[in-house]
Amino acid sequence: MILVTGGAGFIGANFVLDWLGNSDEPVLNLDKLTYAGNLHNLQSLQGDARHHFVQGDIGDRALLDKLLAEHQPRAIVNFAAESHVDRSIHGPEDFIQTNVVGTFRLLEAARHYWSALPAIEKQAFRFLHVSTDEVYGTLSPSDPAFTEDNKIEPNSPYSASKAASDHLVRAWHHTYGLPVLTTNCSNNYGPLHFPEKLIPLVIVNALAGKPLPIYGDGMQVRDWLYVRDHCSAIRRVLDAGRLGETYNVGGWNEMPNIEIVKLVCALLDELRPRGDGQPYAAQITYVTDRPGHDRRYAIDARKLERELAWRPAETFATGIRKTVQWYLDHPEWVATVQSGAYREWVAKHYAG
Repeated sequence: MILVTGGAGFIGANFVLDWLGNSDEPVLNLDKLTYAGNLHNLQSLQGDARHHFVQGDIGDRALLDKLLAEHQPRAIVNFAAESHVDRSIHGPEDFIQTNVVGTFRLLEAARHYWSALPAIEKQAFRFLHVSTDEVYGTLSPSDPAFTEDNKIEPNSPYSASKAASDHLVRAWHHTYGLPVLTTNCSNNYGPLHFPEKLIPLVIVNALAGKPLPIYGDGMQVRDWLYVRDHCSAIRRVLDAGRLGETYNVGGWNEMPNIEIVKLVCALLDELRPRGDGQPYAAQITYVTDRPGHDRRYAIDARKLERELAWRPAETFATGIRKTVQWYLDHPEWVATVQSGAYREWVAKHYAG
């Protein structure tokens, strides 16, 4: 069995579904079920004896100790995190509690459990920490892409909290010998993505006839990674990664935000045209840029390819088409996750 934390969120749920689609090894899934954690993401696993869900917080050390003792997982894959930059700007404390304190408590529970394992199980145990390229800071247009040797230079409360968690994971390896692995991924997109992030927000707002808010000039550049490619990379690192190492996971798809939005609009024009015949791009609206907005991220994933023979299966063209089609095919999922609290937050945040 493996323990997955944050396994009801966007990437975590995709990973759980991907894992059980490729393996019969059971998953113990621990998720706090905050606004972004959604059991509807795991609906297809109802009645599946391989999936054991527990609602709980990685900051709850007593619960962690109990689960580890009862289920004896051979690995922990840690997705649990507050992950939205905008929310971190408005309320950073939750990010410190979950991403820093929560990771610390999870590491301590893992260390206590691992240290008591028999020799063979102890040698086989892994703690894989899922992080972000945002810990590296920002790049100018001419800078080379981030490698694993880049300095850690976070610029938002979110990325600072994730950088802190990365440092904790590294320290627990070098100080205590805990067998850790870290992955730093670029921007994910795909099915089950909560519609506060760029791509799902654009799809949902476009279909609802609402403005498509673009920060500043829209020329912020990101590297886009299809979420199921990310899942396959994590499985590969967990299986064969070198202990104590960090692996960057990217999609080799650098694009400005405004270009992403126009591509999504063009796909919607093709797949679900507006009733009035107008293009969805007519709904694009520029809004005030967020504070400290990083201009460019780019991931150099050659280490992962060189050492573990991994490359993404999807191009952006194939991945974004699958993503748009998934949202068109699942309006009930969108309606379920769009609570009143979510709508109020979007209205407040993008005002002006």
